[in-house]
Formats: sequence, structure tokens, C-alpha cells
Amino acid sequence: MRVKYTNADVALMARMMRAEAVGEGKQGMLYVGNVIVNRAAADCLDFTDVRSIRDVIFQVQGGNYSFEAVQKGNLFYSPAREMEKRLAERNLKFWRMHPAKYALWYFNPFGECPPTWYGQQFTGRYKNHCYYEPVAGTCASVYR
Repeated sequence: MRVKYTNADVALMARMMRAEAVGEGKQGMLYVGNVIVNRAAADCLDFTDVRSIRDVIFQVQGGNYSFEAVQKGNLFYSPAREMEKRLAERNLKFWRMHPAKYALWYFNPFGECPPTWYGQQFTGRYKNHCYYEPVAGTCASVYR
């Protein structure tokens, strides 16, 4: 287990995974889950002050929530379904896969994925989302 979690964390994470990637199916939701867990485990860059799933979900950066769904998410504010909770728990129990295996960021561009995003390296795309991991040597904690 990479981060401690409660049943409430599982449900919260499941809601975010659905809100961010329901259109990309179970695989897409698992990739978003990778990013959430990676941020909670990371002790570097923008994530030195987030240690829990709740901290990650409700992190504010530059005056906005890191996850858009917190501000605009009808899906986020609906209760998590059992299938989504099972996916979240898989992530929390250490499920990781490329391109989000070590990713700390993702976004949904209008076109192609840029090779870097805010200076971080592109690791791959899954359907609508581009995934980015820290530049080598800047965040060892995410690779544990």
C-alpha cells in the first residue's frame, strides 16, 4: 500500500475517477486513479503538502482546484457506485500501468499531446487524456 486510506477515501477517489474519465471506461478511470495515488505518495514539486486522498482531491493551486470536477462536477457530487469503488481500491492497493504509472499530471487537449507540459515529460495518451511524469531526478518518491 503506497498511501493510507479509509472507506471514505475510496468513495471520494471513485467519484473523482468517474467525474474525470467515465467516458474513457474502466481503464481510463484507473489511469486517473494512478495520478491521484501518485500525488498522495509524492513528496516533491506541487505535492509536498498533500498526504491523503482528500488532500489531493481538494488541493488548490493558483486559486483553483487542481481537479476541475470539484468546481464543475455534477458527476463528482453524485454518490460513487460499487464498480467505481472497486476500481479506486485497485489503485490504492498498488495497481499501476503505463502511461499513468508514474504520472502526476494529465489533461485533455483539443489536439495532439505536447511533448512536455509545464516542463514535465509526456508519457503517453489514453483516449482523451495526455499523461505526464516528473523529469528524471526531480521526484524520486513517485517511483516507489
